[in-house]
Amino acid sequence: MDDRLEHILRQKLRAAGRQYARARDAYRDGRESGGRNDSDAVASSLPRDDEGRVRLVCRRHAERRAVAVDDEGTPACYEAGHPDCEGCVDDICDGIVETW
Repeated sequence: MDDRLEHILRQKLRAAGRQYARARDAYRDGRESGGRNDSDAVASSLPRDDEGRVRLVCRRHAERRAVAVDDEGTPACYEAGHPDCEGCVDDICDGIVETW
């Protein structure tokens, strides 16, 4: 292999490794900094429609919805015991809910 090509490949691989390490560290810092976030603060930071309802993507019905979210981070459409609804509440509390 040409020395110049080998040098370029090593350079690119090192750069990719550094970028991966930065992303890994940022992810770890984000997960460790808050653990489970304050659900009230998370709910207030979510995008809302003109009527103040949170705009989220329903995991159960796979559709965009604008719903009211209470102080504990529970959407009005929540159904206790349903795995998708439970996952949605967990996502809201973790601050990783899908919105639109």
